[in-house]
Amino acid sequence: MKRVLACVATAAAACLFAAPSFAQFPSKPIRIVVPFPAGSATDTITRILGNSVSAAVGQPVVVDNKAGADGAIAGAEVVRAAPDGYTLLMATNSPMSAVPAMKKVPPYDPVTDFTPITDIGRYTFFIVVHPGVPAKSLAELIQYAKANPGKINYATGNTTGIVSTAFFSSLAKVEMVHVPYKGEPQAMTDMISGRVQLMFASSSTSVPQVRDGKLRALVTTLARRSHLLPDVPTIAEAGMPEFSVTSWAGLFGPAKMPKEVLDRLNREFVAAMGRPDVQAAMEKQAFVLSPSTPEKLGGFVKEQLESYRNILRAAGVQPE
Repeated sequence: MKRVLACVATAAAACLFAAPSFAQFPSKPIRIVVPFPAGSATDTITRILGNSVSAAVGQPVVVDNKAGADGAIAGAEVVRAAPDGYTLLMATNSPMSAVPAMKKVPPYDPVTDFTPITDIGRYTFFIVVHPGVPAKSLAELIQYAKANPGKINYATGNTTGIVSTAFFSSLAKVEMVHVPYKGEPQAMTDMISGRVQLMFASSSTSVPQVRDGKLRALVTTLARRSHLLPDVPTIAEAGMPEFSVTSWAGLFGPAKMPKEVLDRLNREFVAAMGRPDVQAAMEKQAFVLSPSTPEKLGGFVKEQLESYRNILRAAGVQPE
């Protein structure tokens, strides 16, 4: 009996000592791993949110760019991290939807290997072309591509671009040449020079170039027109309502994070998304915020994974 009581006392003491560590979270800098280079759309929104959360919790929120392998490098690093809330992943549909759908043996399971924290929002993407392409509408682009099979080089800087262009090509029945890049900034450099002529690009990298006349935007892939380029129609308005690729961002930690830490992170990031300065900064990026519960984000991840598998199947893309 004495031995049992001693064990109970030891366990109780351990709980007492452990509890304050959760209550004091965060007590050191939080690192958010971003799957894309500095200057990318995901990098930008992460820094906006990180600065706001940092000011609220009194600890630095550090952005760590780990580009490559369509986000799988960043995803795998967070999977291996301690589930203490100090290493997080600003994931997108690239590492969480496309990579698992495109690999026969994925590097991780997006459902079981991560702890969902909160949905962050939706990116605005445009189909942009170099001025050398004689097309001022989606219909003209399709007509030109059909008349010139294999003569349009299209750039991709993420798997949204890869999946979107593959799906678009299958719907339009056109043949184009894929030129992959490590990230959007590098791809945009070659778009402007004319080395590649077409790209599904995020608003943060494409809109400034469109406004300067260096590129031409044909459609946006969102359901509504963007206030940044209000004269550019949606892809549905332009005659392709069946196009359905969602580009999203969500915040995740490693699997099995303590509930107290998860709740605090969810609370802080959701609060940040409700602040007027953050909302104004996101609006400039044409990024649509959609904060959520961890449970809702977990369900969304499952839905998107199945959606991507269906899209890739329809586009004839086989897992590698």
